[in-house]
Amino acid sequence: HVQLVESGGGSVQTGGSLRLSCSLTGYTASTYCIGWFRQIGDKGREGVAVIDAQGISSYANDVKGRFTSSLDDAKTTLYLQMNNLKPEDTAVYYCAADRRVGGICYESSRAWGQGTQVTVS
Repeated sequence: HVQLVESGGGSVQTGGSLRLSCSLTGYTASTYCIGWFRQIGDKGREGVAVIDAQGISSYANDVKGRFTSSLDDAKTTLYLQMNNLKPEDTAVYYCAADRRVGGICYESSRAWGQGTQVTVS
């Protein structure tokens, strides 16, 4: 089973940058789809940057051009580079992995990291 541990959150001023890291154990591209999500207040978690079963990254509209997700060559760390941060980006950020079977990612199997707080003021 995949295990995920986030790090890199913190407090930053508007316009600043942060890079989140998600340490991956048990991940392979052929068996998992991975991505970043966030939870703002008591709202539900929303997708921020997701790599689908075809390996294509997609971003939420409100982070396009500001956030970039990447995977290191060893496939052990997923990153989220966040630039030009805004107060509305304040949230708990999670990385998550869905089991992949063929060309389908199964959300019902989703595993979550513990989350890391990002505060923009």
